[in-house]
Amino acid sequence: MKPISIDVRHIPFAHASAVGFLDSDLAGAALDWMACDAPWILRIADFYEQWELHLDQENLPDSLKELVSPVFVDRLRRHLLEPITNIDLELAEVTAHKLVSGQTIRIHNDYIENAESHRVLIQLNRGWGDEQGGLLMLFGSGSANDLERIIRPLHRSAFGFTISDRSFHAVSTITHGERYTLVYSFRHAALVSA
Repeated sequence: MKPISIDVRHIPFAHASAVGFLDSDLAGAALDWMACDAPWILRIADFYEQWELHLDQENLPDSLKELVSPVFVDRLRRHLLEPITNIDLELAEVTAHKLVSGQTIRIHNDYIENAESHRVLIQLNRGWGDEQGGLLMLFGSGSANDLERIIRPLHRSAFGFTISDRSFHAVSTITHGERYTLVYSFRHAALVSA
């Protein structure tokens, strides 16, 4: 496997990103399954509406079980979370999200005390263009006027970040197409064993 270049930043909050993180064959198989066969459930909350599904060894096709394997999860932790934290982390859950035309995720920070502390997102969006929306926006505060950085949902890219009361982010409205994301949520290992 070729070396991965990780971009680590601490403004507006600690995050790390990488392009071409996921193997192309695995990414293609995951995207095909999510687009055609995955059992999506619509979830509506106060700041978003999206399609979701929980991923684990039991509900994934054999060809995709690698996505939730301990070896793969450890790779995510080493490359995308260790550069931004020295806390021992355990995987809490893996989900997939699908956003379709008209859906958006408004500004929020994901913070819940004593819950998940870090998250890794892997994008699966072949040929996605900026005109389709779905841009991950990072903010310096809860104000839409405080935009600090935009992350494009490039196919096979990964983005890891620390969840805190300062980790404000949003996803711009989808204008057309379907935007797919794998979401790996981590929490402090000390909380898991407590």
